[in-house]
Amino acid sequence: MAFYSEKVMDHFANPRNVGEIKDADGVGEVGNPVCGDMMTFYIKVKDNKIEDVKFKTFGCGAAIAVSSMVSEMALGKTLEEVINLTNADVAKALGGLPPNKMHCSNLGADALHRAIENYKAKQGNNTSKDHPCSCPHCEPELKNDCMHPKFCKPCCSKGNNNVKVCSVCKSEYLADYDECPSCATVKK
Repeated sequence: MAFYSEKVMDHFANPRNVGEIKDADGVGEVGNPVCGDMMTFYIKVKDNKIEDVKFKTFGCGAAIAVSSMVSEMALGKTLEEVINLTNADVAKALGGLPPNKMHCSNLGADALHRAIENYKAKQGNNTSKDHPCSCPHCEPELKNDCMHPKFCKPCCSKGNNNVKVCSVCKSEYLADYDECPSCATVKK
């Protein structure tokens, strides 16, 4: 059974910025087919800042709380500030998430990042190189020069090569975990 912080419960019961922006400047969608979570973020940008942000999420309480928190963390921030938002930032802002729900914080940040990438692509800017790739497990910049964190090799500049790939959902996770944080598959 997962135990949630008061902030997680508040953002689940009273999610902020729910909805859709019909004439959005950028739209980003991500999903995890194993757990069924789907997140879509819509952004309006003015003077390089997130002027408005909305989301639609289909998923568990943690996914809804993460989407709500990510939307609050992005509102009024510059695109550069938002593109550097990490899963650890989201989890910390929520007062923590159980290990088997940490994948939700990845999905929230990724959906928002995709909305920004979509916005910049519409402006004729490719954002793939606008932010350094970081290890999704311990956050330092990666050694290799990749196009997007999703495609990075699981070896960061801190030498963290203790990363495994789940045999079920193919997500990367630290070998120290007893189960995959994305789909809760227990290691054999």
